[in-house]
Order: sequence, then structure tokens, then C-alpha cells
Amino acid sequence: MPDTSSSTTVTPLPSLAAQAEHLIELGVPELAGIPADQLRAFAAEAGSHDGDALLAVHPDRAPASALAPLLRHDGKPGFVVTDMPDVDCFDPYTVEVPDAPLYLVTDVDRGDHMANWSPEEALPALAQQDRTPLLITEGIHWVLQRPAVLERNHCFMTIGSRLRKANGALDARTPAIWISNGTGRDGHERRNAPKVGWCWWGNRHTWLGFASATGRSHS
Repeated sequence: MPDTSSSTTVTPLPSLAAQAEHLIELGVPELAGIPADQLRAFAAEAGSHDGDALLAVHPDRAPASALAPLLRHDGKPGFVVTDMPDVDCFDPYTVEVPDAPLYLVTDVDRGDHMANWSPEEALPALAQQDRTPLLITEGIHWVLQRPAVLERNHCFMTIGSRLRKANGALDARTPAIWISNGTGRDGHERRNAPKVGWCWWGNRHTWLGFASATGRSHS
């Protein structure tokens, strides 16, 4: 297994009020069926977490397929890879999400120190560090608020989301967010665009860390 020493890549976030306004500008309340004033009120009530918390909309309200096109990198919109049409079927795995339309994710970290780990190796290591892996929607929310966390050769997986097959077995695909090279089915026009895709559960990638947080709460 790769080096298990921990490091931090936590990037300060905008205030929760600013995050709420940005989501409103992007039209997230409309796609989630949440009044903009409800988003503002939640941010105001949770304001003591400014700087260390990410404002997230529950994936049942704002799924990955709806959020991904709102991403931007190099002026290009985000997209979901063509061989992941079931992206919204990836449910929380080993993760407890608050039963609320809006919630907070604290101390988000890109997990650069886990680059070149496989998801299979990273999941138990995160648990040992008392950290919880991000959902794919939480990863998208993070990049929406802090586009700079998505860098070439420093992107991340979101292994808190997994797909369970009809027979109960877990799909070997594990979600990740990175920057397209514009090759293959992505299309040249998508070079440098934010990309929601997947990697195999047992594979390692030198350019993918494992995004995680210390916890989630409704306030």
C-alpha cells in the first residue's frame, strides 16, 4: 500500500452566505425545487461555520447530472462521461447524509496524499483518519464554489457514492471529477472541460486524490 502519512489540502471556502448567493446565481434552487430565500436563511443560521464548511444540496434534490453542466474550467462547461448515464443512481456508500434538503460538509480536503492509491485502499484509510469520503454531488458543489481545487494532475475521486447492482453487488466503477483531455468520446471541443467520470475500484491513478471531510450536519 502507498505511504499512509497524512497531509492537508484544505482550501478555505467563501462564507456560507456567499456560497448561497452563488448557487442562486447558477439556478440551483430552481432545479432543486427549493426557494432561494430558504437557501439564504439556512446559510444565515449556519453562519458560524463560515470558512470551514461547504453548503450542499441533498442529491435527491440536485442530482449529479443536473449539477455537472454548471461546472466551469477554462470557460468550458462540465459534463458527465457518456458511459455513465446512470450517474444519478450512485447512492451514498458508508456515508450518512442528513435527511434534509440542505446541509453542511465540514473541512473538505482533496486528499492529495492519497494520490496513486486505489479506492479499495483509500476507503478504510479514510475511516481510520476519522474522515468521510465525499459524494459525487458534494464534489461538484465544492468545485462550483472553489473551481481552483480542480487542477491538472491534482484532481479527485468521490468514493462516498457507489452503485449497487440489481443482484446486490457493487458496481466496480467509482466516481471522480477531473479535467478532460478532449480525447476519445469526450470530443476535442471538451478539452479542458470539467469531467464527471469514473475509475475502477481496484485501480490506482497518480493524478487522483480522494476527497473527504470530517463530517456532515444540518446546522
